[in-house]
Amino acid sequence: MTGGTRPPGSTASGPLSGSAADGTRPPGSAAGGILFPDPLPPLTSALPRQPPPTPARPHLWLVTTAVHQETVTRYAPLVLDPAELARAEEFRRPGDRATYMCAHVGLRRLLAAHLGIAPRAVSVARAPCPCCGEPHGRPVLPDGRLHFSLSHCEGLSLIAVAATPVGVDVEPVPPPQTVAEAADVLHPAESAELAALAPGPGAAAFARVWTRKEAYLKGTGVGLGADPAAEYVGSGPVPTDPAGWLLADVAVPAGHRAAVAVRMVRGASPPKPP
Repeated sequence: MTGGTRPPGSTASGPLSGSAADGTRPPGSAAGGILFPDPLPPLTSALPRQPPPTPARPHLWLVTTAVHQETVTRYAPLVLDPAELARAEEFRRPGDRATYMCAHVGLRRLLAAHLGIAPRAVSVARAPCPCCGEPHGRPVLPDGRLHFSLSHCEGLSLIAVAATPVGVDVEPVPPPQTVAEAADVLHPAESAELAALAPGPGAAAFARVWTRKEAYLKGTGVGLGADPAAEYVGSGPVPTDPAGWLLADVAVPAGHRAAVAVRMVRGASPPKPP
């Protein structure tokens, strides 16, 4: 997204709604629809001040490593903190290192554009774990003005900025053998749904249910410390929302699946679909 165009979800009237690159409303902008994230602008482009997200309408951004990797090594030392730079050096494969740096540079740029500060000045802490209370929960801004989530894999990163707790996940579609080995960690009804599918569709459905589940668990702050089988989110085209949350699939390049989960404001009703 360049110039003064709006990020996804800033004007659409349905919950968890987004906007396509040409500004048109994507199909299924109500809960359960597929959202279209905006691409991160080039690292050489200044990001304008971003409008605040509204409840149930996170801003979504897709970062493609191949687009930014030529310049990220030059910009990373100016944007990332020492801990992030040290973590980047731990990756053995150059592609993984570039994806990590692109994701975290992108996150800092987006948070800075929302907060009106320099990317290097963004301070990130850890929320208390909902299970034990220790400070290893989801990443948060110390003042709690915004909520965010980040996920990356194989040259892609997905970033969400929201007014309430939010989680995102992006994953490659696994081979059928992986599905056969991992399906039993899902909710029994989800495992049964996958068992009824042929290997190809079953792999895509597994990636769909897994990204929904992980996005939700990241949003709660528990992550995979919780039992993935405990909550049913479904493997079909429309996700099942956990109590108090909205789930939606996110459009990403072929061979991948992604999802976002955002917590509803207590006592508030979701916006009516258009």
